[in-house]
Amino acid sequence: MKVIHLNHSDIIGGAARAAYRIHHALRQSGVDSWMWVNSASSGDWTVQGPGSKIAKVKAMIRPTIGALPCRLLQTENPIIHSPALLPSDWVKKINASDVDVVNLHWVTGEMLSIADVGAIKKPVIWTLHDMWAFCGAEHYTEEFRWKEGYYSNNRPFYESGFDLNRWTWERKRKHWTKPMQIVTPSHWLARCVEESALMQGWPVTVIPNALDVEKWKPVDKEHARQLLHLPADVPLLLFGAMGGGKDPRKGYDLLLEALRGVTIMNPAIELIVFGQLPPENPPDLGAPIHYTGHMHDDVSLQLLYSAADVMVIPSRQDNLPNTGKEALSCGTPVVAFKTCGLPDIVDHEVTGYLAKAFEPDDLAKGIAWVLEDSARFENLKQNSRRKAEEKFAYPAVVSMYRDVYERVLQENC
Repeated sequence: MKVIHLNHSDIIGGAARAAYRIHHALRQSGVDSWMWVNSASSGDWTVQGPGSKIAKVKAMIRPTIGALPCRLLQTENPIIHSPALLPSDWVKKINASDVDVVNLHWVTGEMLSIADVGAIKKPVIWTLHDMWAFCGAEHYTEEFRWKEGYYSNNRPFYESGFDLNRWTWERKRKHWTKPMQIVTPSHWLARCVEESALMQGWPVTVIPNALDVEKWKPVDKEHARQLLHLPADVPLLLFGAMGGGKDPRKGYDLLLEALRGVTIMNPAIELIVFGQLPPENPPDLGAPIHYTGHMHDDVSLQLLYSAADVMVIPSRQDNLPNTGKEALSCGTPVVAFKTCGLPDIVDHEVTGYLAKAFEPDDLAKGIAWVLEDSARFENLKQNSRRKAEEKFAYPAVVSMYRDVYERVLQENC
């Protein structure tokens, strides 16, 4: 079986890292897996980027040109919009290849157009990493046009100008006439697919993103803190996101509100933020904040998770964040809100604590609960590592992907 994974990048961004890990999990199991990307950064010979200089230039300018229609839309939705209008050369290469299965990932407008996706003649499996595939041009949204359909009478009050989302959604309806096999990493995203006006009735399978738990192992906490120059004898909380606290979807503001209560109960607590350098005006929590900036390699991240006592994921919306899986694999309990895909990571009071959605007081309660009893804390750490081994390990994820690939191939014979 020969499989090609398509993703805009190989290792830059959460979706890229997830796709790259699935690709290598399959290769380790004997599947002839390859990855095709517009932006190759890993230096991996199994990853192929644009071949010619012209193709590389076109790949570089696609995001900028493709985003131009977004200027016609005025909206309060901060998530980047992708109308996916520009055609690419990838479809011709895919259809002329000898691959058995095409596994799409985060392709949106930066790699394939909407028409491109519908023109693929090979059997297609699409692993979703956000909501874009069944929405308009939004990657995430708190509105429900994706359930109802994008019509002129259900447009959000905060949008004006050209209805980019409706136009994008209508193009998806036009070009995607044949249902594709959908894979979602979380049960929440699968329910969204099933309830969507666009993909209702399409086959959908839940398969968590893969993690090499043989590499992602706990490191001695004292040693990890020494290497990272972190304090040795205080409780450390960890928060991480691309851009740190800049994306409101990641809930950094909710975390800060919760921590003001936590530090009153436990003044010794300190916070680590990765993905962001120190801002000009850091928030005053009454406790130190350690900013690590971007962590570009897995070893540094492994040390960071191992150095922390609790990983906090205060997201308002999230699918199956890599930070949660990586923390569990390093034996670090996770505290998060009970929303979207986070219950797929946190088993309440087993591998961490699920707080009531968007209630900072309960998030603070959960952090305190994890830390207040040393015997319970050790049990949570063991449960966290066990869950990572059972649910996210390469062999478990590969087995599910093989089943999906084989079923789709049989259906296309």
